[in-house]
Amino acid sequence: MFCLTDTMRYFLCPGKTDMRKGMHSLCGMVRDRMGYDVRFGDVFIFINHSRNTMKLLHAEDGGLVLYIKRLEVGVFRIPEYDKSTRSYPMQWRDLVIMVEGISENPALRLRRLKAMRNISDLPQLF
Repeated sequence: MFCLTDTMRYFLCPGKTDMRKGMHSLCGMVRDRMGYDVRFGDVFIFINHSRNTMKLLHAEDGGLVLYIKRLEVGVFRIPEYDKSTRSYPMQWRDLVIMVEGISENPALRLRRLKAMRNISDLPQLF
């Protein structure tokens, strides 16, 4: 089943990623740029040049899973690079903070589009 948890290891792939790449090309990037194998179940994060699209790739029982998040407003904040792992090692909370645009200073929170969740928020069609 589709599942990301706080027990997994998360790695942000260095460099900018062409978001036209699919699962097999992203697996090659993990191997070539980072020296890892996706099949071990770690989660690999890819961000495009404009920092508004993110892909997460990992292996689950039964196959590979690819998640895509595209921001309508705002950009993803990139963490510090770790030369020893050739990536940006992250934890679950770091991923959540990056996706949600959370900052230690609430005044500096990155902009995010709010999803319409209530029927009253939907535009009238007729």
